[in-house]
Amino acid sequence: MKKVVVIEGEDAAPEAVRPTVALIDSLGLDIDWLYPLVGEAAVADGGTPFPDDARQAIDDSDATLFGATNGASWDALFYLRWGRRTYANVRPTRWMPGCKSPLSRPEDIDFVIVRENLEDMYVGVEGDVESLRPLGLTSRTSGLPVVDMGPGRFALKVITEAGTERIARFGFDVARKRKDSGKQGKVTCAVKHNMLPESDGLFLEVARRVAEEYADITFESFIVDDFARRLVAEPHKLDVVVLPNLYGDILSDMAAGLIGGLGLAPSGCYGDDYAYFESAHGSAPDIAGRNTINPTATLLSAVLMLDHLGFSGVARRLTNASEAVYAEGRWITPDQGGRASTTEFCEAVSRELGHSG
Repeated sequence: MKKVVVIEGEDAAPEAVRPTVALIDSLGLDIDWLYPLVGEAAVADGGTPFPDDARQAIDDSDATLFGATNGASWDALFYLRWGRRTYANVRPTRWMPGCKSPLSRPEDIDFVIVRENLEDMYVGVEGDVESLRPLGLTSRTSGLPVVDMGPGRFALKVITEAGTERIARFGFDVARKRKDSGKQGKVTCAVKHNMLPESDGLFLEVARRVAEEYADITFESFIVDDFARRLVAEPHKLDVVVLPNLYGDILSDMAAGLIGGLGLAPSGCYGDDYAYFESAHGSAPDIAGRNTINPTATLLSAVLMLDHLGFSGVARRLTNASEAVYAEGRWITPDQGGRASTTEFCEAVSRELGHSG
């Protein structure tokens, strides 16, 4: 029996999470769904948004399925990411026929962005430029003392060897698994090493070093702004993309736009001993209560979770059923040009599952 914590999130997110869980639960899997109080409900109950028993539930579980937060559930999400050290954010990007891509030829778009999830600008160290005066830092480009540039703020970018090697190996392992299933077997790295030779340069250096240990996997690298162009112009050439945190955050959302939007974009965050899964879209407060949020991102995030938990056969069936619903085009949500409600979409997927046995 696997234990899965469910944190529904806020605004429209629960409207996608609830039918997704109900759909999976109807399949009779050995999953025990746990619902600790988090966010506004937890504050109302005990005065804190992330009580100790919610943290313990996560620690005692095999995975967490997370909706999306407007801030109320942030402490729980923070713990899932930095507390549980889930360093690899995996963002599959695959177009399904029937999805509303802005590209004229979205066929065969099928790649995965593997984003470092803990370091880079997300160490969260910022401050007043004047506080840097004791360090005597000088701009490498202008030659001016940084504090003489005028009043302002700074943010610290941290790239470590250990963090980079860890995410690079994760990316190459993903590429190797994909190659075994008939994919390209290629890793693409993108950084701004021409302007940031110490930090981004280290990321590329370590990635190249790891690449030498994977002779069966092709490796290539680009300057990140050139890669952004390639992402739009040549997405079919990509297989696995390994990126530092900030670039990965931005470009994975951009990648979702290629296949039809964030409503289709699943996400999984993996550490050495824990993983959680969440849709990549926000909490969508503008459509809360309408039962029109696209549940595909949540459903496909749950597919990643099921695969992680060892239910790979069911994960494939859910993927195939979702593809069939889009191919038919009758029960798709408004963001993809349809008129179906969230519930109707999930019911259609359920019917397809019944047809497939």
